[in-house]
Amino acid sequence: RLINVVAHMVNSDRKVNKQMKVLFLENYNVSLGQLLFPAADVSEQISTAGKEASGTGNMKFMMNGAITLGTMDGANVEIHRKVGDENCVIFGLRADEVMNYYIHGGYSSWQMYSDDAAIRRLMDSLVDGSIGGDHFGMLYSAFLDRNDEYFVLKDFQPYCQAQQEIAKRYGDHTKWCHSSVVNIAQSGYFSSDRTIQQYADDIWRIKPVKH
Repeated sequence: RLINVVAHMVNSDRKVNKQMKVLFLENYNVSLGQLLFPAADVSEQISTAGKEASGTGNMKFMMNGAITLGTMDGANVEIHRKVGDENCVIFGLRADEVMNYYIHGGYSSWQMYSDDAAIRRLMDSLVDGSIGGDHFGMLYSAFLDRNDEYFVLKDFQPYCQAQQEIAKRYGDHTKWCHSSVVNIAQSGYFSSDRTIQQYADDIWRIKPVKH
């Protein structure tokens, strides 16, 4: 519901709707992915670091030349290792920082709410009726009353900065194309042949059967 509410806000705003649209694509699957992967310029993979929510999807975007904007999580770690900071945009908490909060505490989403006017405006919009009634109280409670389990508010400003950085890079067509080609070239690392061989050598510790 929230995605569709945001889509309505953006798509009906004459100031921006000639430049951008928000679409929610239902029932994501491989067939839909075949259309999305080659069409994308940016691959956003923004799972909380340490949650391992990023996987083969970002590899497929990479193979088709998209630049990754994401957290240091899942396959993003390997993509970053292959292409470097100059060819992807990494933001937000690292896995060890997330784990440190889980173990030792010290994170307060209410403090984030109090200290950051942008976060406060966004959180209030979930419950004050400004974006479509009072349907989003559960989200509000998850972020604030239950202390934002996935540290979304902590990563919010770094995400905004990452968006500014990716937009800046996109403005330089030559460098953007260079980064795109670098990503395509380095995506060979994610081939299934290399992956299975590494599993066989390092995890399963098996050898080929000779007939």
